[in-house]
Amino acid sequence: MANIHFHIISPSGAIAPELIDGAMKRLTDWGYTVTEGRYARSQSGRFAGTDQERFSDLIEAFKNPSTRYILCSRGGYGLQRIAAEIAQAPLQGCFSKTIIGFSDVTVLHQALAVRGIATLHGFMCKGLSELNEDSPALRAWHDAVEGKALHYEMSGEQISPLNHYGAIQGRVFGGNLSVLYGLQGTRLSLEEVMRQQCSEEEHPILFIEDIGERHYHIERMLLNLKMSGVFAKIGGLIVGQFTDCEVDKGMGETVYETIARVLEPYSIPKLFNFPAGHIAENMPLWFGKEAVLEINKDNASLSY
Repeated sequence: MANIHFHIISPSGAIAPELIDGAMKRLTDWGYTVTEGRYARSQSGRFAGTDQERFSDLIEAFKNPSTRYILCSRGGYGLQRIAAEIAQAPLQGCFSKTIIGFSDVTVLHQALAVRGIATLHGFMCKGLSELNEDSPALRAWHDAVEGKALHYEMSGEQISPLNHYGAIQGRVFGGNLSVLYGLQGTRLSLEEVMRQQCSEEEHPILFIEDIGERHYHIERMLLNLKMSGVFAKIGGLIVGQFTDCEVDKGMGETVYETIARVLEPYSIPKLFNFPAGHIAENMPLWFGKEAVLEINKDNASLSY
């Protein structure tokens, strides 16, 4: 697919400029046009510029008629500070553009999901800069931006004993659990996405991942989603990587067993150990697009 224009912005944490350089080189080597926001390399404390600067770069990216993909340079923390403004902004041109990112970028995934717009959950400048050409995640990312179908197969040691068998077809939503939890009760919540975009007959597939969270806090966040009715509305669950989330021995179970226990009342397909999240080989997922999730004893698959 020729003439694809990527525009890099830094809506959250400050980023090392060399990672933007590396991402730009790889994208241009692939034959794409790449530009960057005015404040993409800025720094204000831990953030990539002030709140107003980061918000203005985001709005300008949506206004640019030539941009196809808005690539967030990194996550970190920062989008929550401008989430209210993002929720209210008209986001001119958003229907012709796709946000790419993960982690803190979950705020943007939700902001576009509530408008019915698909986004790509995937690695950002660091992955583009550092992954080898033979990386499965890099190849899948490239396929995704080229408009090719994504298909993932899991078998053998990849199959978790916590999986719950079954099959479901539905749109995928979600992202970082901590960010989703922080959006509860707002115009960018999971409940709002389902209320605005899903009919009573549609049961979406929820994806969650996280990094560096305490075991008991993961349970607290899950129980919040359970009590708010989110889990009762989904038709499938994909559990990605919970990186650096140490097991609390006092909980009497692993982090993934906690997730399985909280979701036990819901007899839906549940896939654990999906290779997406804060890992090098972070496999891309389309949010807001329909996928088929199939899980059985020996293998599992996810297809777009």
